[in-house]
Amino acid sequence: MTSEEVRKLFLSFFEKKGHTIISSSSLIPTDPSVLLTTAGMQQLKPYFTGDKDPMTNFGSHRITSVQKCFRTTDIDEVGDERHLTFFEMLGNFSFGPVGSDNPKDIGTEGYFKKSSIDFAYELMTKELGLKIDWVSVFQGEKSVPLDTESIALWKEKGFTDKNIQQCDRADNFWGPTGDSGPCGPTTEIYVDGIEVWNIVFNQYFQDEKGNLMPLKLPGVDTGMGFERLMKVIQKTETVFETDLFEPLRSRVLDAAKNIPENHLRIILDHVRGSVCMIADGIYPSNLERGYILRRILRRLSLKLKQNNVQLKYVPDFIGAVSEKFSPHYEQLKNTQRVNQIFFAEVEKFDATLGKGLRQFEKSVSQSDTGEQLGQKLFQLYTTFGLPLEISRDIAQERGMPIDSRAKETFDALFQEHQKISKQPSQKA
Repeated sequence: MTSEEVRKLFLSFFEKKGHTIISSSSLIPTDPSVLLTTAGMQQLKPYFTGDKDPMTNFGSHRITSVQKCFRTTDIDEVGDERHLTFFEMLGNFSFGPVGSDNPKDIGTEGYFKKSSIDFAYELMTKELGLKIDWVSVFQGEKSVPLDTESIALWKEKGFTDKNIQQCDRADNFWGPTGDSGPCGPTTEIYVDGIEVWNIVFNQYFQDEKGNLMPLKLPGVDTGMGFERLMKVIQKTETVFETDLFEPLRSRVLDAAKNIPENHLRIILDHVRGSVCMIADGIYPSNLERGYILRRILRRLSLKLKQNNVQLKYVPDFIGAVSEKFSPHYEQLKNTQRVNQIFFAEVEKFDATLGKGLRQFEKSVSQSDTGEQLGQKLFQLYTTFGLPLEISRDIAQERGMPIDSRAKETFDALFQEHQKISKQPSQKA
């Protein structure tokens, strides 16, 4: 199956189950406690807490969507087989009150664990033809009990203690997004050894101090990484070989001959992510989400230069992202503004990068560590404009990761530099 077929199948499946299909929200979140939209449920938090009425806005207590997401925690990991910054999340949601919780009762009422697990099992095994290896459930802790209900529901479908894993909070308790919000225990579905679907039972509200309080009405929040799902469906080695990365992958390979696989993955991810951020109204800057965009554009610039990819190919890369995703995201249909912002930032940094790379080769050696390395990296930053994250990327590729003492030295010199820069100039 192609990604287009799976996208359509997922949404139509839940529409038949009484869900209203809603559009993806922007990567700029409505939740002020986070910089970017990191999950499909963020725009829906008020419906879980009861502050908004889903019947008024959606005509149902059941919602489904394909949501654009961006997570900053994985920026430095991009380049391996599975980490991404930008990704799409397939989700189905239920806001109380719960009806009969019988998956055969199709209507607009909410549902909870039984229907959630039944819907997921039906979609995965019957609609997509996938074999579930195992599932996980929350093992419980002092304030939240073992999820015996989910265990019983999975056992009704033929699972046993051997393929039902009980996991702790780190693995099977999700949320909240930001400082506070809905959260709860989860059950996760694994196919070919990969976690593809996370079903969250929002039973609690966590305040800013970490205290848990029961929600008045329980809700369901599920998230299935589209890229991971397509990897198991199309049986590719990594997510980057799935058709979600076409035609961008083909165009990058046309422009970059003999490119290392980890460099290719960084380019694919960072092009997709930056194009979608700019299309949603995020601009490069030195603050907050603008800095995140600037950071991935600079890392992208590094990989382009390291592989002798000329900047004239950039508009073609942007066009490939638009070609793939504009049928689903209106903002990507007109790429003129995206091209202007993207190209201006990359072109501006390209000259700085060229000088900085040459100086890095001259001044930094394998024997440099600790304070000495920190001082050299700071000089590269102040004299040649080479950001620390770029120097760190170059150093790691050369097998000389920046140790904690080098980082501390850089940070101390940087703070002192900032103090001096803010002082008024002394006139004779």
